[in-house]
Amino acid sequence: MNDTVKPLAVVTGASSGIGRELAKRFAGNGFDLVVCAEDAELDGAVAELRALGAQVTAVRADLAVYDGVERLYAAIGATHRPVAAAALNAGVGQGGAFLDQELADAARVIDLNITSTVHLARRLLPDMVDADEGRVLITSSIASTMPGSFQAVYNASKSFLQSFAQALQDELKDTGVTVTSLMPGPTETEFFHRAGMDGTPVGKQQKDDAAQVAKEGFEALMRGRDKVVAGSVKTKAQGLAAKVLPDRLKAAGHRRMAEPDEE
Repeated sequence: MNDTVKPLAVVTGASSGIGRELAKRFAGNGFDLVVCAEDAELDGAVAELRALGAQVTAVRADLAVYDGVERLYAAIGATHRPVAAAALNAGVGQGGAFLDQELADAARVIDLNITSTVHLARRLLPDMVDADEGRVLITSSIASTMPGSFQAVYNASKSFLQSFAQALQDELKDTGVTVTSLMPGPTETEFFHRAGMDGTPVGKQQKDDAAQVAKEGFEALMRGRDKVVAGSVKTKAQGLAAKVLPDRLKAAGHRRMAEPDEE
């Protein structure tokens, strides 16, 4: 029997897409896992991770509510193991004009993307700082760099996460804890379907591979990099362009990609 204790990683939004691929990266690189998602797809992800040799604790919880985050944190504590790395990846989108969205749907984007990330980071970081080691990956987005016409609340939520990650980087620079911002572009996941954006130009276009995005994010995390624009050459070019284009042009460009096609 191998009694070697592996490092423990936490991954939220682990049932599909980038989160699932990140969890596979951790499992394939010698980590045990606590994974969390709300949907039944988590069961399939857990089986896949265990097949890679990881010990996995699965938590079905809605992180958009306070008690869901606390339930996840309690499960992490129940392992009685320090968290070596955390990928705060859970998120949701909402397409369409802001005035056409239900307030509850817009609020859920904020609750899951922003509030749950802040909540879980506040729970996990003190122990990491006390131990003077740990790695945190926050899934931001290339969307954080531009006003999100027809995706207004989502892009704003990612702008918050980008700023939050960069602030934590500075606050923790004299510790052994690193914070990395993962900035994917449009990626082949269930995101656009769940956001009601199948009929938009960006919903129809070819997208980046989630496994490639996760690979680049994992490598950046392990190297302690501040941020990484992950994915295709096109996505990386968008990241560079976003640094120089005025907000007015970026908003207009986003409208062309995210506005629903007229029937």
